[in-house]
Amino acid sequence: MSIYGYLFFVLGVLCGALSIGSTLPNFWDTLVTTGSVVFAVLFSITLLVGRRIKFDPVLR
Repeated sequence: MSIYGYLFFVLGVLCGALSIGSTLPNFWDTLVTTGSVVFAVLFSITLLVGRRIKFDPVLR
């Protein structure tokens, strides 16, 4: 996995843990939840670009 993959994974886990483990004001809770989603999407994109997930379009 690339450095960016690790970075997005760690940031997503930290945002998820922060949103679950603590009580934040409404604005910060929304911001942390949005950050979790964004970092999860970026992590998935880095996996696809890095070709760690093999995609078979034929589906034998």
